Amino acid sequence: MPEVAGPQAFWPFPAAQEITEVLEWRTDVLPSRAGEQRIALRPRPREIVTFRHRLDALGIARAAELTRAGFAGDWNVPLWHMAQQPDADLVQGDTQILINTGAADYRAGGLVAIAVDGGEAAAVAIASVQADRLILTEPRVLQLPAVAVAAQRITVAPIRAGVLTSAIEVTRRRQSDGTVTASFLLRDAPDIAAPVLPTYLGRPVQTDPSLVRHPLTASLRRAVEYVDNGFGPLKVEPLRDVFERSETITLKAQGPTARWALRRWLWSLRGRQASFWLPSWGHELQLRSPMSSGSVLMRVAPVATLDAYVGRRIMLEMPGALRFRTITAAIEDGGDHRLTLSSNLGEMVPVGTKVHFLTAMRADADRVEIQHGAVASEVTLPVIEVPE
Repeated sequence: MPEVAGPQAFWPFPAAQEITEVLEWRTDVLPSRAGEQRIALRPRPREIVTFRHRLDALGIARAAELTRAGFAGDWNVPLWHMAQQPDADLVQGDTQILINTGAADYRAGGLVAIAVDGGEAAAVAIASVQADRLILTEPRVLQLPAVAVAAQRITVAPIRAGVLTSAIEVTRRRQSDGTVTASFLLRDAPDIAAPVLPTYLGRPVQTDPSLVRHPLTASLRRAVEYVDNGFGPLKVEPLRDVFERSETITLKAQGPTARWALRRWLWSLRGRQASFWLPSWGHELQLRSPMSSGSVLMRVAPVATLDAYVGRRIMLEMPGALRFRTITAAIEDGGDHRLTLSSNLGEMVPVGTKVHFLTAMRADADRVEIQHGAVASEVTLPVIEVPE
C-alpha cells in the first residue's frame, strides 16, 4: 500500500493529464440606480482541484483500496499544478532541496511531495522554507531510488490537506490501462499577496499581454424595462443610470512563476469584490497629429460626442512604458476632435501611438476555473463594468 504521511492518508499518484483548479468566493452584490455595494462573505476562496491519473492495473487497484479505507477522512494531497523541478540534483542524506519556493504554496511544518521519473510520490516533512530552498526535518533516504538523482528526473510539489468532494471515477481502456479521476476540496487556504501591477487612481491595471492573444467578446447594455400594453407604442424605461459593458477575457500563464502570478491576481479579485482597470485594446483614439512632450492637447479622429469624452480614462502604448491619463475637456477642431488630458506625457507622442479606453471592471463570477496543462495554465473570466 502507498505510504501514509502522518495521521492522514496520502494520495501519491502522479497527475498525467490536465488539472482543473476551481476557486470559489461568495459575494453579495446589492445594485442601486447609480451604483452598487459589494459585500464579501468569504474572504478566502474554497479551492477544489481535480486530478486525472493514468495508471496500470496495480495502480488502479491501489487507488481503489486506498479510497475504500479512507474515503471520508482527510487526505494529504500533492498539488501537482504547482509542481517544479529542483535547481540541483538530489542526494541521499541531504536535508535540503534547492528550489524557488516563491512560486508555490510551501509551508514550514507542512509536507512536500517528491516523485522520480513520473512515478508515485513520497512525502517529506518541511522544517523551514527559505527563498531558494526547503529545509527538511530529516535526511532523504527512502524517497530516492539511488544515491544521487538528476534534477531533470525529479518533480517536487507542495502538499495540502483536503477531503474528497465526489466519488473516485475509474475508466479502463483495457485491463492494464485506465484513468482515475479524483477531486479534492483543500483545507486552510493561503493568504496570497496581490501581484505588483501598474496602478492608476488607486486601482491596478490589468495589462497582461496574453489578453490580446485571444478573441475579446464584449456586450454593451443598460438595465431597462420595456413597457408594452399591446395597444400603443413600446416604451423603454431605464432602471439604472449605469451603463454596463461586460466582457469575457482569457489569461494564459506559462512556467511556475507566471502561473503563481496569475493565481495571485485572481486571489486579489476576491471573486466579485475588487475592481481594476481593463484596457479595451480597441485603439479607439487615433491621433491626427503628433503631440509634443509638454502638450496636453490630443487631436483625434471623431469617435464620440464631445461630452462623452470628458472623464474617460485612457491608456497610451508609449515606446518605453504604458501611460494612463484622464480626458478633462473636448472641443471640435475642424473635422477632428481636440481632447485635453489631465497632464502631459513628458515625451513626444507620435501619430501611430495606440490609445485605448480604460474601463473600471470587476469579475462577474465568484467561481473561477483554471485549466492547468503540461505547458501553460489558462483561465477564462467574465468581467463587468462598475461605476467609478
